[in-house]
Amino acid sequence: MANRSPQPEPPRSSFAIVRSIPTRWMDNDHYGHVNNVTYYSYFDTAVNGWLIEATGTDIRTLPSIGIVAETSCRFLKELSFPEIIEVGLALERLGRSSVVYNIALFRAGEADAAATGRFVHVYVDAATREVVPVPDGIRAALGSLPAATGIQQ
Repeated sequence: MANRSPQPEPPRSSFAIVRSIPTRWMDNDHYGHVNNVTYYSYFDTAVNGWLIEATGTDIRTLPSIGIVAETSCRFLKELSFPEIIEVGLALERLGRSSVVYNIALFRAGEADAAATGRFVHVYVDAATREVVPVPDGIRAALGSLPAATGIQQ
C-alpha cells in the first residue's frame, strides 16, 4: 500500500459562502458528540438552503430536481450540542447534469475545519427520474458560487 501524505484541510478563508446551522439536542449520540450520520444532514441542509436562497425559488417544485448521488466526509474534530456550526460551500465542478460541492464544517468563529466533504447532486426529471441537464436557474445561481481556494483534490 502506498504511503500517502495527508491533504491539508482547507481553512475557513477558502470558502466565500458560509451558512450557520445550530446543532440540536437530538444530534448528539450516546458518546456526547454529534453522530457521524448527522454531518451528512448538515451538508444537505446547507446546500439546499443556499440553492433556495440563491435561486429565489422553492427548488422542490421544479420539474427537475437534484438527487444526491454521492457524499463523503472526513471527520477531524468532534462537534456537540449546543454549538453553532458554520458550513463553508464551494463549487468543485459543474457538469451538464451534475454538480459537485466542496463542504467544510467549522465551529462558530474557528478557522480550522471540524469536517470536510464532497456532495454531488445529479439532476433528474421529477416525474420520470431520467437524468436531465442542470436547470437554467440552478446553473445561473451556481455561477455565483466560487470555487474554493486552496482545496486540493
